[in-house]
Amino acid sequence: MFHPRLAVSAFSASLLLAVAGLGATSSIASAQDVLRFGAPLPITGPLAPEAVKQQQGYDLWAEQANKAGGIDVGGKKYKVEIVYSDYQSNTPRSVQTTEQMITQDKVNFMFGPFGSGAAKAASTIAEKYKVPMLAATASSSQVYDQNYKYLFGTFTPNDTLTTPLTQLVKAKAADVKKVAILARNDLFPLAIAQEMEKSAKANGLEVVYFEKYAINTLDHSATLSQIKSLNPQWVFVTGYTNDLLLIRKQMVDQQMKASIVTMIAGPAYQEFIESAGQSAENISSASWWHPAEQYNGKDIFGTTANFVKLFKDKYKLEPDYAHASAAVCGALFQMAIEKAGSLDRDKVRDELAKMDVVTFWGPVKFGANGQINSLEPPVFQIQAGKPVVLFPDAIKQGEFKLGVN
Repeated sequence: MFHPRLAVSAFSASLLLAVAGLGATSSIASAQDVLRFGAPLPITGPLAPEAVKQQQGYDLWAEQANKAGGIDVGGKKYKVEIVYSDYQSNTPRSVQTTEQMITQDKVNFMFGPFGSGAAKAASTIAEKYKVPMLAATASSSQVYDQNYKYLFGTFTPNDTLTTPLTQLVKAKAADVKKVAILARNDLFPLAIAQEMEKSAKANGLEVVYFEKYAINTLDHSATLSQIKSLNPQWVFVTGYTNDLLLIRKQMVDQQMKASIVTMIAGPAYQEFIESAGQSAENISSASWWHPAEQYNGKDIFGTTANFVKLFKDKYKLEPDYAHASAAVCGALFQMAIEKAGSLDRDKVRDELAKMDVVTFWGPVKFGANGQINSLEPPVFQIQAGKPVVLFPDAIKQGEFKLGVN
């Protein structure tokens, strides 16, 4: 049976690998020379695919940090240890887990749980104990509206995805007039759907449908039938990987066709593309990072290309934005700790707050609310089984293709 809190030791790493299907983690030095990072993850339950990605990113960073001798704190090197915990895709449990990690597992710093909803909830605990928390997958502005001092996030606000996407559609597909929006009733998917509604209206498009579906919905046929009857040229769906694969399958079953089908966030993941097969073709999306980017970072990974190579060498697959964001969270903690020259949480927090640095992820600067405000997220489309970047022009790989069957 899976234990709710797993420290990364030789035993626990093998247990995590066996139970959760996740990779092994970093080695540890003696207790007094170790820095502990708490990482609550939805290792089981419907969000489990997302947990895999975050752990792979954290583990790659920990491995690189430890290979380099650890984190330098005022001339003393500390090995990285990551304490993993399964909150079973349950937001209230993520809050309990975060408190247990801080009070019982005695972690030094925290990574946020997956997604905007759980990150917002757990950040209350980090703030209570004054523990810096870096959220790798929280984009919704509602996460950062609490005036918290100890929460930082590596995703820009949701409108930085929907605005360029809508402008691109308007420029490339003038005949597209009607949009239907279907959103998972969860903080991030609903928030980005609401931003899409704003972007569509601001660009002169008619939103003919906007509805929410409940978490764990298994039958979308009635909803999709209603959308089909409205004949929108653009169908915009939000959710997580398992949601979107199911919806896409049921769209195909109903022979739904549209000039444009956009899904956020699944198409950024290779497993979505592989599972959807031919039905993924021409689906558009947006994300916060793409391996085509070319940054020369000051972090432990250096260039974007080096991060991509290290990730491919370790996991035998192409990294996506979720992998990269988790890895950069570790790298940012490392830079802030080394700059502070101290394990004092307030000093590390202050270094994060004033950080202004280029990383393999891109330029990193946090706004006054703790949310990054320095990135230009890419828009892409699945073409011939691969994500092709359409925006920004600096990393553009192809042209927008219309028609999703």
